[in-house]
Amino acid sequence: MLEPTLVLQTAVRAALIASPELLALVPADNVRTGPVRPDRMPCVILRGDQVQYLGRASGGQHVARVFLDVNVWALEDAGTARQIGAACLAALIDPPATDGALIVEWSKPSILWLRDPQPDRAYTHGVMQIEGVLQWKA
Repeated sequence: MLEPTLVLQTAVRAALIASPELLALVPADNVRTGPVRPDRMPCVILRGDQVQYLGRASGGQHVARVFLDVNVWALEDAGTARQIGAACLAALIDPPATDGALIVEWSKPSILWLRDPQPDRAYTHGVMQIEGVLQWKA
Protein backbone atom coordinates (compact mmCIF):
# COMPACT_ATOMS: atom_id res chain seq x y z
CA MET A 1 0.00 0.00 0.00
CA LEU A 2 1.16 3.51 -0.78
CA GLU A 3 2.07 5.62 2.26
CA PRO A 4 0.47 9.02 1.60
CA THR A 5 2.76 11.00 3.93
CA LEU A 6 5.84 9.91 1.99
CA VAL A 7 4.15 10.74 -1.33
CA LEU A 8 3.30 14.24 -0.13
CA GLN A 9 6.74 14.82 1.44
CA THR A 10 8.44 13.79 -1.81
CA ALA A 11 6.18 16.04 -3.89
CA VAL A 12 6.61 19.03 -1.56
CA ARG A 13 10.41 18.65 -1.52
CA ALA A 14 10.46 18.47 -5.34
CA ALA A 15 8.36 21.65 -5.56
CA LEU A 16 10.62 23.46 -3.09
CA ILE A 17 13.91 22.55 -4.78
CA ALA A 18 12.39 23.56 -8.13
CA SER A 19 12.00 27.11 -6.77
CA PRO A 20 14.90 29.39 -7.81
CA GLU A 21 13.83 31.87 -5.12
CA LEU A 22 14.25 29.25 -2.40
CA LEU A 23 17.50 27.85 -3.81
CA ALA A 24 18.98 31.36 -3.76
CA LEU A 25 18.57 31.21 0.04
CA VAL A 26 18.88 27.51 0.95
CA PRO A 27 21.06 24.80 -0.67
CA ALA A 28 18.99 21.93 -2.12
CA ASP A 29 20.68 19.42 0.22
CA ASN A 30 19.36 21.43 3.17
CA VAL A 31 15.75 20.88 2.06
CA ARG A 32 15.10 17.47 3.62
CA THR A 33 13.00 15.22 5.80
CA GLY A 34 14.09 14.09 9.24
CA PRO A 35 14.41 15.33 12.81
CA VAL A 36 13.06 18.83 13.34
CA ARG A 37 16.20 20.21 15.02
CA PRO A 38 18.53 21.50 12.32
CA ASP A 39 22.01 20.16 11.69
CA ARG A 40 22.83 22.52 8.78
CA MET A 41 21.76 26.13 8.36
CA PRO A 42 19.73 27.55 6.78
CA CYS A 43 17.40 24.62 6.20
CA VAL A 44 13.87 23.50 5.45
CA ILE A 45 12.82 20.28 7.20
CA LEU A 46 9.68 18.37 6.20
CA ARG A 47 7.77 16.33 8.78
CA GLY A 48 4.61 14.35 8.06
CA ASP A 49 3.22 13.31 11.38
CA GLN A 50 -0.50 12.89 10.81
CA VAL A 51 -2.67 10.97 8.36
CA GLN A 52 -6.44 10.77 8.60
CA TYR A 53 -7.74 7.87 6.55
CA LEU A 54 -11.01 9.00 4.95
CA GLY A 55 -12.07 5.72 3.35
CA ARG A 56 -12.56 4.54 -0.20
CA ALA A 57 -13.51 6.24 -3.44
CA SER A 58 -14.85 4.73 -6.66
CA GLY A 59 -12.76 2.11 -8.39
CA GLY A 60 -11.29 0.78 -5.15
CA GLN A 61 -9.23 3.91 -4.51
CA HIS A 62 -8.14 5.02 -1.05
CA VAL A 63 -8.49 8.57 0.28
CA ALA A 64 -6.56 10.17 3.15
CA ARG A 65 -6.02 13.65 4.54
CA VAL A 66 -2.31 14.31 5.16
CA PHE A 67 -0.92 17.01 7.43
CA LEU A 68 2.67 18.06 6.84
CA ASP A 69 4.86 20.54 8.71
CA VAL A 70 7.53 22.46 6.82
CA ASN A 71 10.05 23.77 9.36
CA VAL A 72 12.12 26.79 8.30
CA TRP A 73 15.36 27.40 10.23
CA ALA A 74 17.96 30.14 9.87
CA LEU A 75 20.81 31.42 12.02
CA GLU A 76 20.71 34.86 10.53
CA ASP A 77 18.31 37.59 11.49
CA ALA A 78 14.59 36.94 11.30
CA GLY A 79 14.45 38.68 7.91
CA THR A 80 16.39 35.86 6.24
CA ALA A 81 14.13 33.20 7.72
CA ARG A 82 11.06 35.14 6.65
CA GLN A 83 12.40 35.38 3.09
CA ILE A 84 12.88 31.60 3.11
CA GLY A 85 9.34 31.18 4.44
CA ALA A 86 7.94 33.47 1.74
CA ALA A 87 9.75 31.45 -0.95
CA CYS A 88 8.27 28.23 0.49
CA LEU A 89 4.77 29.75 0.58
CA ALA A 90 5.08 30.87 -3.05
CA ALA A 91 6.30 27.42 -4.15
CA LEU A 92 3.38 25.69 -2.41
CA ILE A 93 0.47 28.01 -3.17
CA ASP A 94 -0.75 25.34 -5.61
CA PRO A 95 -0.64 21.59 -4.97
CA PRO A 96 2.61 19.95 -6.05
CA ALA A 97 2.73 17.21 -8.68
CA THR A 98 2.68 13.74 -7.13
CA ASP A 99 3.72 10.32 -8.35
CA GLY A 100 1.25 7.54 -7.62
CA ALA A 101 -1.51 9.66 -6.08
CA LEU A 102 -3.77 12.56 -6.93
CA ILE A 103 -4.17 15.59 -4.66
CA VAL A 104 -7.92 16.18 -4.72
CA GLU A 105 -8.00 18.93 -2.08
CA TRP A 106 -5.26 21.42 -1.13
CA SER A 107 -5.36 23.96 1.68
CA LYS A 108 -3.27 27.06 1.16
CA PRO A 109 -0.25 26.94 3.49
CA SER A 110 0.13 29.13 6.56
CA ILE A 111 3.25 29.85 8.60
CA LEU A 112 3.81 30.55 12.29
CA TRP A 113 7.05 32.10 13.59
CA LEU A 114 8.36 30.84 16.93
CA ARG A 115 11.07 31.73 19.42
CA ASP A 116 13.75 29.10 19.72
CA PRO A 117 13.24 27.10 22.93
CA GLN A 118 16.98 27.37 23.62
CA PRO A 119 17.53 31.11 24.16
CA ASP A 120 21.33 30.78 24.01
CA ARG A 121 21.02 30.08 20.27
CA ALA A 122 20.20 32.68 17.66
CA TYR A 123 17.89 30.49 15.59
CA THR A 124 14.81 31.77 13.82
CA HIS A 125 12.19 29.04 13.38
CA GLY A 126 8.99 29.05 11.35
CA VAL A 127 6.50 26.21 11.00
CA MET A 128 4.44 26.09 7.82
CA GLN A 129 1.36 23.89 7.93
CA ILE A 130 0.24 22.04 4.82
CA GLU A 131 -2.87 19.93 4.40
CA GLY A 132 -3.91 17.90 1.39
CA VAL A 133 -6.32 15.10 0.57
CA LEU A 134 -4.70 12.38 -1.50
CA GLN A 135 -6.46 9.71 -3.53
CA TRP A 136 -4.71 6.63 -4.91
CA LYS A 137 -5.31 3.17 -6.33
CA ALA A 138 -4.26 0.38 -3.97
